[in-house]
Amino acid sequence: MLNPDHVRPRLQVLSELQIDKVHKYSTQILERAGVRVDSPRAREIFSASNGVRLDKDLVYISPDLVDWALSKVPTTIDIFNSLGNPAFTLGDGQVRFGVGVTNLFYQDPETERLSDFSRAHMALGTRLAHTLPAFDLVSTIGIIKDVPEGSDDLYGVLEMAANTTKPLVLLNSDPTQFEASLDLLEHLRGNLAEKPSVIPYFNPVTPLIINRETGDKIILSIQRGLPIIFSNYGMAGTTTPISPAGTLATLNAELLAGLVFSQLVQESAPIILGSLPAYFDMKTMSDFYDPHTILLNAACAEMMRHYHIPHAGTSGSGLGWSADLPGAGLLWLNHLVSSLGQTGLVPFVGGTLGSKAFSPALVVLANDVIMQSKYFASGFNLDDSTVNLDEIISTGAGGNFLMAKSTRQNFRNAYYNSSLFPRLTMEKWEQKGYPDSSFLLKQETIRLLNEIKPAPGYENILDAGERFIRKFIATKH
Repeated sequence: MLNPDHVRPRLQVLSELQIDKVHKYSTQILERAGVRVDSPRAREIFSASNGVRLDKDLVYISPDLVDWALSKVPTTIDIFNSLGNPAFTLGDGQVRFGVGVTNLFYQDPETERLSDFSRAHMALGTRLAHTLPAFDLVSTIGIIKDVPEGSDDLYGVLEMAANTTKPLVLLNSDPTQFEASLDLLEHLRGNLAEKPSVIPYFNPVTPLIINRETGDKIILSIQRGLPIIFSNYGMAGTTTPISPAGTLATLNAELLAGLVFSQLVQESAPIILGSLPAYFDMKTMSDFYDPHTILLNAACAEMMRHYHIPHAGTSGSGLGWSADLPGAGLLWLNHLVSSLGQTGLVPFVGGTLGSKAFSPALVVLANDVIMQSKYFASGFNLDDSTVNLDEIISTGAGGNFLMAKSTRQNFRNAYYNSSLFPRLTMEKWEQKGYPDSSFLLKQETIRLLNEIKPAPGYENILDAGERFIRKFIATKH
């Protein structure tokens, strides 16, 4: 129940009329353009429904079938940590943040030089996400290069499972290792379906393709009782229309196709939907996020809220060359908008250089940005006890509140204190030798990386996982 005395800032992008228009555009796309489905198993599942028309590998979905799927999908999903304790509920109106995703390189926080992403980097990144309070989960942080071929996903899963008890979002780079990765996690964490602490993440191929790998892995995940994320990535002007409106309608149509598919696989299968809308610069031949992509993410979140489906969206990572001014600006925009709007999950914080390199320094900076964004979004109470008229009147004109009872009781928690940047006057800044904020960020990141410890049970989990992976590799060969 909403508290009428609580002041809470909110962001709204779409009106009810506009939400209805986006939905109608999307269902027309599914009914008239259809979706290409590459997996024979997925096409067979679609073909069993009366609301589907098949033409070779094209699947045309009726609006009535979309409505049916919307009536079956769970509105909330309970997620647990690896110890079996409740972590959070997706779809409860709160925003959750995570570190990731699938970076190819590691950016040293001191020198900013790049190196191939390694197993040690996966361990460090996971421990960092485990330690920092702003992060609720860990997504696959990078693709490991220094392990035997055909085992990189497995070693990545092992390092994440060994270095945090927080929930995991699982992204798989090798389809031949996906089922084995789930087997490994069940070996380490027990039954994944009973108290889900792992969420597999899948992408269609935009525009309007459920590729074979995605279709088959969705079937496998749902049959094993796992919640899944179905999220699309669109580049306006290339894989989606150049207009924000056309991009929103196209990406929403893809999400509804994924929703229908999930419910045809199994009614009431838990699914999280969302988009990563981007632009493509034809001059530099690069994709990127800009303010309108953050706006589209907020609009997508409102569509999912309208559908009563948990949402996963953009993470504000990728812009900039390190934890620098361009990167920080996009972080602030994304995380503040996410905290004020209907965003449910922000799973991929920490990527720089077009999301190809993992930056621990950016993660540490993002922790501070997220904490401030949530503090802003939390608002304040406006009632007799917080206004305290008697105290204001008794203090009177020209008085001060330094020794007021309310000040003495509340001054320690009355405002936000950054864990990164001290509050310095000009004189203090000069006395301290003109400290540079980027240097302080690097120092704090290096300190954390040197001091953080693995999660409890690290050695036992690592040993059990190593034996599992060696057996898997031996079986393959």
